[in-house]
Amino acid sequence: MTQEELLQLLLPEGILEYFAVTRIHQDPKEIWIYLEELNVTPIEYAQEQLISKGFMEESSMQDFPIRGKAVHLFVKRRRWYNNSTGQYVTRNWDMVAEGTRMTKEFAAFLKAILGYNPGKLQ
Repeated sequence: MTQEELLQLLLPEGILEYFAVTRIHQDPKEIWIYLEELNVTPIEYAQEQLISKGFMEESSMQDFPIRGKAVHLFVKRRRWYNNSTGQYVTRNWDMVAEGTRMTKEFAAFLKAILGYNPGKLQ
């Protein structure tokens, strides 16, 4: 089993399609997992010229415990500058929901981290 396969078992299903694990830190009681959104142009902007301009403010949430340790996920969402419009854009999670099959767990993750409403997935 590879490290990525192991992470897929531990993290909310589907998260590694959009985020990379950048760091993991632990102490005797807690585990901190840091995630950054991948620099993959959102499909709704495929025809636009986007330039990655870093990340939005980091969000955090608590996930299921592992081996009796509290697990905290720290997520950085990417933002892009759209040269055509002069505006900053982020991934449209409604488009992701239409284009992929999200699990309830991943939808709940998005709701907790991003304020996404998984009820819109139906």
